[in-house]
Amino acid sequence: MATFVQSLRDGPENFVFTEDGTLESYLGVCITRLPNNAGFEMSQPFLIDRIIKAIGFEMATTKGARDNVPVTYPLLNKDADGPARRATWKYRGLIGMLGYLQGTTRPDISMANHQCARFSSDPKLCHERAVKRIVRYLLDTKDKGIIFRPDFSRGLECFVDADFAGGWKDGDHSSPESVLSRTGFVIMFAGCPITWGSRLQTEIALSTTESEYIALSTAMREVIPFMGLLKEISSIFGLISRRPVFKCTVWEDNNSCITVAKSPKFTPRTKHIAIKYHHFRSFVEDGSIVINPIDTSEQLADILTKPLGHKSFSYLRKQLMGW
Repeated sequence: MATFVQSLRDGPENFVFTEDGTLESYLGVCITRLPNNAGFEMSQPFLIDRIIKAIGFEMATTKGARDNVPVTYPLLNKDADGPARRATWKYRGLIGMLGYLQGTTRPDISMANHQCARFSSDPKLCHERAVKRIVRYLLDTKDKGIIFRPDFSRGLECFVDADFAGGWKDGDHSSPESVLSRTGFVIMFAGCPITWGSRLQTEIALSTTESEYIALSTAMREVIPFMGLLKEISSIFGLISRRPVFKCTVWEDNNSCITVAKSPKFTPRTKHIAIKYHHFRSFVEDGSIVINPIDTSEQLADILTKPLGHKSFSYLRKQLMGW
């Protein structure tokens, strides 16, 4: 790294650098080294304190909820005829802070936050209570973040999952949004989470296989550019010592989805799937992307797609975030 910085300083650009010491805080993110240089942890306790203060919780007297998962069940819906909000805190402002938190160091609240963010235009009492549930969970875990312990035996991996029409059972059956499936994915490098997402799919899937395939395609739009980035910077930072072979192992828990992804032809059940969802097949054919099955209990993306029980949630959080 010192050689790289020196080349920038002495190069034709004549970059000017200042020495600011070790990196301990950046954009509100606290960075703490683990013992024996085994890795580091990223957390945002100050932002969580702001969120707790904004919602009006007293840290000394309000009971936390570490043992509860942040996602409510049944899933939220518009609740157009439900009771109005009671609190005066700004719903959209709090959702914005939660959005920055989940996108930076707290993927464990991604699904819960997106659920609440969907109803920012007209939040009701049920949505307010869901936000309070998230903040109570953060109150008792505000010192937590993501722990990065690089395992260089693992390369680029992607865990992807979908929840087929999860909002139908308890949703508004007159609303098309109630049958939209949810995509969840997390991309990891050397066993460390790099980016993740939890979002509703933009079109209605007609089967579990189709919803899983749409989720797979969505994740590949993030994976493929990342593979190109790794290839570009490997010669500069020396990510690996041997000749680089840039592949991505994708873990998918739906065997029918894997079959569709690997099949070179359409079937009567899949011919209607839009062409845009087959854009990554060439990468599968040349071996750049390898899709493997995984047991649902080990599917990290499950935490981003649906409400889970405390046992499953805690196990997947441990695998994803290290605590």
